[in-house]
Order: sequence, then C-alpha cells, then structure tokens
Amino acid sequence: MRILIAPDKFKGSLSAREVAENIEAGFRRVLPEATIDIVPMADGGEGTAEVISHALDGSWLKCQAHDALDCQIEARYAFIESKKLAVMEMSEAAGLRRLTSGVGDPLRASTFGVGEILFDATRHGARKVIIGLGGSATNDGGFGMARALGFRFFANQIELTNGPAELPGLTKISRPKDLHLPRICAAADVRNPLLGERGATRVFGPQKGAISEQIVILEQALTRLADIVARELGCEFRNTPGAGAAGGLGFGLMSFGGAELRSGFDLVAEILQLEQKVNQADIVVTGEGRLDGQTLEGKTPAGVAQIARKQGKPICAIVGQIDRKIDYSRLFDAVYELARPPVSKVEAIRLGAELLRERAQEAALFLRDSKLRRTGTKQPKTTASSRAESQKNGQSRRGNGLPE
Repeated sequence: MRILIAPDKFKGSLSAREVAENIEAGFRRVLPEATIDIVPMADGGEGTAEVISHALDGSWLKCQAHDALDCQIEARYAFIESKKLAVMEMSEAAGLRRLTSGVGDPLRASTFGVGEILFDATRHGARKVIIGLGGSATNDGGFGMARALGFRFFANQIELTNGPAELPGLTKISRPKDLHLPRICAAADVRNPLLGERGATRVFGPQKGAISEQIVILEQALTRLADIVARELGCEFRNTPGAGAAGGLGFGLMSFGGAELRSGFDLVAEILQLEQKVNQADIVVTGEGRLDGQTLEGKTPAGVAQIARKQGKPICAIVGQIDRKIDYSRLFDAVYELARPPVSKVEAIRLGAELLRERAQEAALFLRDSKLRRTGTKQPKTTASSRAESQKNGQSRRGNGLPE
C-alpha cells in the first residue's frame, strides 16, 4: 500500500512539514509496512516560500524592509540560484503576524515593504518572482508597494504618501522611469474580486480590524484607485478573480508590476508534481487548520481532493476545526477533526502534534478497512479490535464527511 500525505500548515500551530510528519507517524502505527510519501503543501498563503524552497533546494536571503505600519524590519525570501527564481510572501513584510501588538490599522497599513523586497530580489538577479498573497494586514490595493517601485500618486497637486485613507482623493498616477522588474507570478489562495460584496474590503477587512465606518472609506479608496488606474495606466483588473487577495495586492501586482495572477495551489502543485504523486498512491491524505467555506475557494485540501477524485483515489482530511454548516462529502471520504469534544480549540492548538497522530491512526484504520472491503481481502485475526475501532471512528464519517 502506498500512501501520499499532502497537507497544508495548521496556522499558529504547525508547519506543513510538521503536520505531514505527525500524520505519517500515526499511519505507521497501523500500517508499518506501507510506503508513505509526504509532500508538504501550500496555496499561496503563509508557508508557500518554505514549501517551494525546500522542493527546489533554495537558500534564504535577508533584506531590510518596512512592515505594514512602517516599522523597520529584517525580511527574508527564498532564492533558487539555478532558476534565478525568488520566492517570497507578502506577509513577510505586510502580514498580520508582523504586528507585534496584534492590532492592525487598516486605514494606514501599507504594502510598501513588499515593494522593497521585490527590489532586493531584482538586485540579486532574479528573473522571476513568485509572491504568496496570504496573511495580509493591509487593504491598500498595492498602493504602498507601487510607491516603493517608484509610482507616484497625487490628489491634484498634493502627493499621497500615507495609507489608503488618502486614496478617495486620488486624481493622478505618475509612472516611474526605467522600471525593470522580473516576471512576477502572484499566488493567490482566494478568488475574490477587488470590490463589492465579495471584494477585498467587505470580506477580509473585518479580519484586519476594520469597523463599519472604515470599511466604507476603504471601499471608496479601492474603487477610486481602480478608476484612476484604468484611466492613467490603461489596465482593468478589478473584476479578475483573486484581485482582492491580500487586501487588493493581487490587483496592485497586476496593475503596477505586470504580474500574472495564478491559483497558489495550482502553482505549488505544478512545482511539486503533485498529480504524478497522487497517481502513484493508493490512498491520499490532506489537511489544514480549519475546514470552512474558504477551503472551497482554492485552498490546499480542496485542491488535493479534486486531484484525488479525478484519479479515483480514496482521500481523507485531518483538520484542526470544521465549519459544520458545509457538506464536504463530495471532496472527502472522511474528515477527522482535532478540536472535537471534549477537546477545545485552545487544547487542539497546544496538543496539535499528539492529536494529529491520534486522528491519523483513526484515519489509517478506516482507510485500511475500507480498502480491504473493496478488494475482498481477508483481514488477519489479530486486527479484530482495530477493525472495530476503525468502524467506530472512521466509517461513521461516510455520507456527510464529518465525525459524529
């Protein structure tokens, strides 16, 4: 039996590799003779640079930059010398995780530091750049990043140099002279447009601390930015799926950097040759910190499941938490949750590695027994108690894809 383990990180708890290694340990308890391949995954969110760098034998470079609230920081990004490829995450400069107070200021927060990292990669000879767009603290449509690249923004004769709160007054954009950037690929883990009910501000603004009055200002700011970009730069990306990623940085990278916007999952899966690895497997396991509606928008577990379903492979997900209002049965044969009663969310984070091994053991029992039933293979007598445990813990997950 060959098992492929391809999870994302559990945000705030374990990296994708740590998740994969603990799931492997749980499977080994039940299937010690199995061939197990681990492929830590990402979808454009935090952890993307680490996953790609590890797969392509990259190294890490450091540079000076500014965080979302203009504090000087030391940022890092991956560099694959053989390909002249830089792989970075916008959250390294402009992410919520960079704010030591844990409190954002969406009217002021800027992506300026993202532009600084881009310039550093250019100075190091990068011919292509991949930027992961997850985990942002910003809602500026790439305004700050563009300023770092040399674009200038004006409200009549007054230059705008602060945050997106200034953008409703924008009247003119001045292009930099002799701007030469590598080819940029922006990796998004969501498909939201820039504006509207599903746009950057209304969907993600509250997660960054924006209250209702600020949401109105920010929506006006991004609308004005899109209007002036269309008029002054002759490009129109406001409705492109993923333009709203990272507070509109997807829009900004396309508009100011000529970036190609791609599904982060598809990009990582292509680099890691995931389809070939799924084809070689008998069973596929994936996971992430929380399974919810956003999962279905292009996050790792949904992407892995779609590939597995296309190839007719059994698949299960091991996750931190589940939004139970959603039916996941079309994606997964079974779903295993760490934070199920009596385990709280706080305990699930604290005991993440241990619980992953336990749930992986349950998943291994269920998938093993399901495979035996399908093939008609007779089980060894020594596994009778394990079979009963498997039916109790795993088979009940069929149908709605949720544990009882």
